[in-house]
Amino acid sequence: MSMIRIADIAYVRFTAPDLGAMAAFLADFGLTAEIWSDGALYARGAGPAPFVHATALGEPGFAALGLRADSLADLDVLAAAEGVTVEDLRSPGGGRVARLRDPDGRLVEVVAGQTLVDPAPVPGDPPRNTATVRPRRRAPVRLAAGPSRVVRLGHAVLDVSDYRTLGAWYADRFGLIVSDEIEVAPGAPIGAFFRCDRGDDLTDHHTLFLLQSPRGPGFNHAAFEVANVDDLMRGHSHLKTAGRTPAWGVGRHILGSQVFDYWKDPWGHELEHWTDGDLFTAADGSNTADMATLLGVQWGPLHPMMAAAQERRL
Repeated sequence: MSMIRIADIAYVRFTAPDLGAMAAFLADFGLTAEIWSDGALYARGAGPAPFVHATALGEPGFAALGLRADSLADLDVLAAAEGVTVEDLRSPGGGRVARLRDPDGRLVEVVAGQTLVDPAPVPGDPPRNTATVRPRRRAPVRLAAGPSRVVRLGHAVLDVSDYRTLGAWYADRFGLIVSDEIEVAPGAPIGAFFRCDRGDDLTDHHTLFLLQSPRGPGFNHAAFEVANVDDLMRGHSHLKTAGRTPAWGVGRHILGSQVFDYWKDPWGHELEHWTDGDLFTAADGSNTADMATLLGVQWGPLHPMMAAAQERRL
């Protein structure tokens, strides 16, 4: 049994030397950011979370992963088991927080009791005509130019030093379920997609992905859900026109099934737009997959690692 079962990912924290440059990038990415009373930059999407991305002044880097617990009582259980205190969360939305360090030394903030905000308007998904079903009649599609409308933070991917150690640490504390474990050979796992245990309620295919990396511990990327496929493509055009740095996309993943589009912030941190991902319950079990499936696409450009390997073979 795990200590608690988290409800979802809450936010990601970074440090950067120029908050103005970060705010400009986040606006192009589809988030609304402002400096708060503590001097840090907080960004929210169109959903009810008070913030999903935070940046404090400092050398460029990843600062913390935020996870959302179901209740303040869960924080007390976690804090007692880990020998830490529960403190006020001095960030937009308030609430309380228990701060842990994972075996790689990464800061993990588990929060509860935040005050939610009113959701903002999100572009609708108009009826789509196909070759066999044509519900949209006598009405054209007209999309306004602009950034994607980020709704929420969906998952984070972390590079870890040892998958077995880190996977057990996160699962034992937060009630995470393996959706797909990645093997380099049969019986030799190096990572996994983890989903929240919400019982019979549907949850994303993954909220956290841990991948053992030869580079050692680090931040890989964070992924933000946008309104729909049209909204993702609108954002792609906007980021390209704004001269932002692309990383990978547009395509559709195999594991998780999301339509994806990856971009880099001014300091090289990867942020992903995604839509149309898989949803599962606790009863849907776990699977294994190989590296080719992890990096493969159902359509779209090859992953940069696979593309580079293919070029070396030519």
